[in-house]
Parts: sequence; C-alpha cells; structure tokens
Amino acid sequence: MWWTRFKELPFALRLLFLASFVNRAGMFVFPLLAVYLVRGKDLSPGEAGLLISIGSTGLLVGSLLSGPLCDLRGRRTALLLNAAGYLGLAVLGGPPWTYAGLLFVALVGMGMFSPASNTLVADLTTPEQRPFAYTISYVGNNLGMGVGPLLGGVAAAYSYHVMFAGNILAGLACAAMIAVWVPKDRRRGANGQKQKGRSGPLGHSHVLLLVLASFFYVVPLIGLEYALPLAVTTVLHESAGLVGAVYTINSVVVVSIGLLLEKHIRGHGTKLLLLIAGLLWALGLAVIVFAFSLSAILLSTVVWTLGEIIVSVVVPTYVADHVDDRRVGSFMALNGFVLGLARLVVPVGLGVIWTRTAISPSSSRSSRRLWPAWRRTR
Repeated sequence: MWWTRFKELPFALRLLFLASFVNRAGMFVFPLLAVYLVRGKDLSPGEAGLLISIGSTGLLVGSLLSGPLCDLRGRRTALLLNAAGYLGLAVLGGPPWTYAGLLFVALVGMGMFSPASNTLVADLTTPEQRPFAYTISYVGNNLGMGVGPLLGGVAAAYSYHVMFAGNILAGLACAAMIAVWVPKDRRRGANGQKQKGRSGPLGHSHVLLLVLASFFYVVPLIGLEYALPLAVTTVLHESAGLVGAVYTINSVVVVSIGLLLEKHIRGHGTKLLLLIAGLLWALGLAVIVFAFSLSAILLSTVVWTLGEIIVSVVVPTYVADHVDDRRVGSFMALNGFVLGLARLVVPVGLGVIWTRTAISPSSSRSSRRLWPAWRRTR
C-alpha cells in the first residue's frame, strides 16, 4: 500500500511534502495577480501582462541560483527564501513598476523551491524510494495548485487584503515547518550511509543531454496551456469558465492516477519511459488536431497528463541516480531553468503565430480560420 511506503520515508521528507502542499495551496496571489492589477490597481490588461512577463523572469534567475545555493549553503536556505519572496509580494505598493520588481523577487523564491526540494529528496532517499518520493511530491504539488486558486478566488471575492494575508500566512507556515523539521543539509541517503559519486564512465554528459532534451518535452504542454484558453474562447466561442475544466481534469488525473502509474513504471528503463511519455503527448495533441472540439480537448488533457506524470518522475529520479552528490543541486537547478525557459519562449512564439494568422481577432470568421492555421504551423 502507498501509505506504508509513505511512512517508510524519512520524517523530514514527509514534512517537506506537507510544507510544499501548504506553499502551493497558499499561492493565492500569483494566479489572480492579473485580475488584481487590472481591477484593483486600474492597469490595462496589456500593462498587467507586461509587468507579469517581466516579473516572471524571476523563475529563471531562481532556478540558476538554486543549484549553487543548495550546494554551498544547504537545502533549507533555498526553501526559506521562497517563503520570503512571497512575503515581499504580499506587501505590493507604489508605482506600477514596483509590482514587476516584487513579483520578480517572489518568483526567484518560487524558482528556487522546486530544484531545492528535488535535491533534498535525492539526499534523503535510497534509489529504490526515489520514484515513489518524487511521485508523492508531484501529486502533492498538483493537489495544492488545485486548491490554491479556489481559495484565492474566494478570498479575493471578499477582499484583496484577505487574499494577500492568506498568502503571507501560508508562506510563514511553510517557512516554520521547513525551519523546524527540514535539515539544513544532509548528504546521506535514507540508510544513513554516505552516498558515493555516481558520475559513471560517461561522466555527466548523458544527464546533461537528458535535462536539455526535456525542453522539447515540455514545449507542447506549455503550448497547450497558453493556446487552449484562446482557442476555447475565440474559436469554439465557449465561456472562459470552461477553460478551468482543463486544469481541473489535469489535477484530478495527477492526484487519482499518479500513484497507480508509479507502480507500473517501476523497473522499466528511462529511455522506454520517455518514449512512452512522448507518444502520450503526441497522441494528446493529435486528438485536438484531428478532432477539434470541447470534448476532444478534455479527452486530450487526460492523455497528455499521463505523459506529464511519467516525465515529472523519471527526469529528477535519473538525475539523482546518476549525478555526483556535489552536483545534484546544480543539475536539479538546470532542469528548473529549462522548464522556466520554455514558459518564457513558448508564449512569445505562439503569440507571434496567433497574431500573424488572425486577420481580425474580433470577427467570428477570422477566429475560425485561426485554429487550422495554427495547426499547420505545428
């Protein structure tokens, strides 16, 4: 049973998963920041989008800083900075450019959290425990991300001050749990023995190649994340509320199937698993391309989410198993940087394609032309 395996994990790691859930569930501000800037601060949608885009570069900076900080100052330091970043975001004020600056600081912390967490999992688990531990971490994060926007929406409907206060309290709770229970640094496995270097005869070149290649795995997912809301509202002319169904299905699949899927991927090679994940993503995209409709989009979400689960477990596990202890943090940080880079590059590219193929965004005729043109560019 998964609960028995969960209890076998180190206590500090179980508390880390709980802290990660609290941190994700407490991310009230970021999902609703555009609404806050437009409605609460009277900025235009274009101005809000520009400020958020500038601030989002903090994800890349945080990912780059996470590796050296983890290796030199310990895992807990990077995790605590995440909570401090959101505390800064919660006290937004001043001219519009300060929002971008404070968001940048907050997302530096957010960019550091995942690599630092993944590195700590590598430190505190045996190779046999790692796939399960990374699955638990991924499921918990998705559960928190599903709860957070809902709680944030309720809080924002009452008061934006309540929304920010909730973000502060969640950040402080996360920081307290990390400070009290998560070790500052620990380069030993769960069996208490010093882990040996795992560079192997090929050094780290094969791990570097895997991490860099993951960029092309995540590109279709980021593309779906940014293109589907526009396609649903401008091509299918459905309510924007239905866009949330895609994210809900994604979270439900991860939470309900993640642990079950982990059982079936154990014992299979990394190459095979990545090929299967790629096929699942390709199949999910094919469903949309050849049968574009709301039902096809929902079915596609189920399919590509399965591939997402596999990659989210396989890549950090492979890094932890094949990289020397002294460089695990750096490679986890590089993986986070690659994902953050995709989040910046893909929306810009799709925005250019969308603009060039849409003759008149306000007209029904041009919006119906948009999706077939976008399909041809793929």
